[in-house]
Amino acid sequence: VIVTGQYKPQTLKKSVYQVRIINNERIRQSGATNLQQVLNNQIGFRFSSDNTLGTSDVQLMGMSGRNVKILLDGVPMVDRGDTRESLNQIDVNSIERIEIVEGPMSVSYGSDALAGVINIITKKLTKDNLSITARVQEETAGSEYHAFNYKGVHQQNLTINYKKNSWGFAAGGTHNDFGGFGGDTYGRDKDWLPKEQWMGNTKISYAKGPLNVYYRIDGLNEDINSRGEINYRNNKAIDQQYITDRFTHQLQGAYTFSSRLQIATILGYTDYKRKTRTTVHDFEKDTDELTAGEGEQDLSKFNSLVFRTTLQYKLSNKISLQPGIDINREAASGERILANPVITDYAAFISAEITPTSKISIRPGLRFIKNSVYDAPPVIPSINTKFVLSKQLDLRVAYAYGFRSPALRELYFHFVDANHNIVGNPDLKAENSNSFNASLNWNAKPQNNISYGVSLGGFYNEFNNQIDFALASAASNQYTYFNVNKAKTTGVTLENRFSQKNLDATLGLSYIGFYRKLYDDKDYIKEDTKDFLWSPELNASVSYLVTAIKTKFNLFYKLTGKKPQYVTGKNAASQSVLLIAETDAYHLADFTLNTTVNKYVAVTAGVKNIFDVTDINNNAANSGSIHNAGSTVAIGYGRSYFIGLNLQWNKK
Repeated sequence: VIVTGQYKPQTLKKSVYQVRIINNERIRQSGATNLQQVLNNQIGFRFSSDNTLGTSDVQLMGMSGRNVKILLDGVPMVDRGDTRESLNQIDVNSIERIEIVEGPMSVSYGSDALAGVINIITKKLTKDNLSITARVQEETAGSEYHAFNYKGVHQQNLTINYKKNSWGFAAGGTHNDFGGFGGDTYGRDKDWLPKEQWMGNTKISYAKGPLNVYYRIDGLNEDINSRGEINYRNNKAIDQQYITDRFTHQLQGAYTFSSRLQIATILGYTDYKRKTRTTVHDFEKDTDELTAGEGEQDLSKFNSLVFRTTLQYKLSNKISLQPGIDINREAASGERILANPVITDYAAFISAEITPTSKISIRPGLRFIKNSVYDAPPVIPSINTKFVLSKQLDLRVAYAYGFRSPALRELYFHFVDANHNIVGNPDLKAENSNSFNASLNWNAKPQNNISYGVSLGGFYNEFNNQIDFALASAASNQYTYFNVNKAKTTGVTLENRFSQKNLDATLGLSYIGFYRKLYDDKDYIKEDTKDFLWSPELNASVSYLVTAIKTKFNLFYKLTGKKPQYVTGKNAASQSVLLIAETDAYHLADFTLNTTVNKYVAVTAGVKNIFDVTDINNNAANSGSIHNAGSTVAIGYGRSYFIGLNLQWNKK
């Protein structure tokens, strides 16, 4: 059953959208301590890390994280910069499932949803029960480990759930402690920065008859430490701390007036702060002194208010309507943010689900927007269709006009420090796109406990006014944001699913092409004739349950193929040219096992990153290049081993 983009919860098979689900069982099998580890081996997902700041970003189907909408129970997550660091600031222990809709969802969810939507659904209370769950997991960071603190990855979680009649209560807390990886002999200047997270959540719910309402708060405190190399001339070192505090409130309610009429409302508020603290540590005096450089002492504040209400009305057995209102207000303040800006986005949307026959579903939709800062398109259209070709075969075809408004960080945020020099541009226009996608799904008739399904999908996206970095001042090496690019992405995906009694297996393939036209292409000679640069992916998983010992063995694998991109450089004649740089391919694989000791105790163990991947090369393919001659891209901290203990007690 899925909820993202639906009029009401319904089965995946009936949805007009192509939705991918990662359920709680799959999350538990992975032994993941964060969401990146859950998504890393999914087709279409790629992650990049900024080891200077200790953050990571996600790409979906060739588009960067700024084009991906991250939702927590339907409430948008707030980020300070371009990276979707919020994805790894959600307690993985509180997740019931993850729903991923690929392709523009701008009619339903507004800005940022050009590449798709990742909706993280938290656990719900369904039965009268008192349960207490505890989890402890210890993991090496490559070959580095110290029990329960310092080196390695350490996680502890405690969750309490209680439901009695109409009332429910839940509370949980998680502590993540990553000691970093690499560095010098004194434990400084690490390749992967140490990170400590404290996460908590509380939920109170009431459900009786036609009314269902709940309030939930999620809190985060994150501390990332960058300890600099010792300068032996004065026995001092420069240290930085990046401290994030995030509180997300959500009040959600639904009321069923009749079988034909329901209403659902979301009110969300996020308070987000990110602090940078820079000190000089004197090893002789054992003191710390604040520095005075630009951006070295900073506090950036962001808050977001979301109000969304939808009405579901069934006109007849063949036509249903969903009108709605969506209001988003964002505000920011801080020394790096120009003039304490506020952006308010007002939208009304309506869609219909039309089923002229039992084999055809059509969902047209329109979104009308008024924004306080940028010129929004007057109307955003989309149409999704589903055709049942036979009992085993169905076809989905869709078109959507997507848009993404400039974010506060792109308009007003000045990010200047020793490693970054980026200034906002308040004159940015909104991005827009035309997107087409289709999928063919076939499920064999189950027999002899065997089931098999295959999905073939294709997409084509064309983007205009795409926002990206561009050099604003060569003298200061300062970058800003411009509407500089025209971009296209296209590709095909093939996914296979097989199960037989205790065996589950999947195999997926994708081949994605990228096209980008830069604002200054005319200043460079293009030395090839390629329109699209292509990159392949392959993933596979096998899970087998040995019932005699109550143990499930899991193998997850992904090949991320070479990713080409254009870079500027010089040829042998010293002419300015566009060259193709390639990021090397790499393999990721995890082997895990989950075993049940008794009704109270379960154990998860395994090895992650079996192929011991750390850094991969990113080199210009043309040996004549004198620009971007080569660099490395951080992927992981090597092969690691983990074991986790899960305790659960229930009282009905």
